Amino acid sequence: MPISTGGTSDWPDGGFTGIRINPDTLVPQIVNEEAVAAALAASADPGDLIFVRLVQGHAAEAAELLAEARYNDPSSLRLRIFEADVLRVSNRLDRAVELFRQLLAETRGTPDEPVIRQHLGRSYFASGNTAAAVECFAKALDLFVAGSADAALIYASTVALQRARYVLDLSS
Repeated sequence: MPISTGGTSDWPDGGFTGIRINPDTLVPQIVNEEAVAAALAASADPGDLIFVRLVQGHAAEAAELLAEARYNDPSSLRLRIFEADVLRVSNRLDRAVELFRQLLAETRGTPDEPVIRQHLGRSYFASGNTAAAVECFAKALDLFVAGSADAALIYASTVALQRARYVLDLSS
């Protein structure tokens, strides 16, 4: 299931203007620099800049911005997710998985659970634990559908599950 070379319009939404999820790597990728720049200029949310720096692969800068944002809002789930993503972008995949598993334990049974499962699945996928990624993506998809989540979330989860299953089938 390699990505099509016809463009990125069918890639899942990455959660920020100009960013989409690469269906091969399951990692957010900037597909429109101008749109990202314009959206950042219009945003007052420090989390948006942290996210963009993570997508750009600037883990150290994202970590600095994150430390300040966490100081101002220590209980923010979004910022805690970014903390795990800093670990993932820094190739500290075991630590990222560990933190996402902790977040999953805290969010189990809440509307945030499928989002955490999706992120955990992405970290498992990046670390090469494709079977665990498939399990996470499948459960996330079930929860998104059961909770009547936004179609973009369901689509992203579906694409991730399909990709992980494809990679798992190749390795067996």
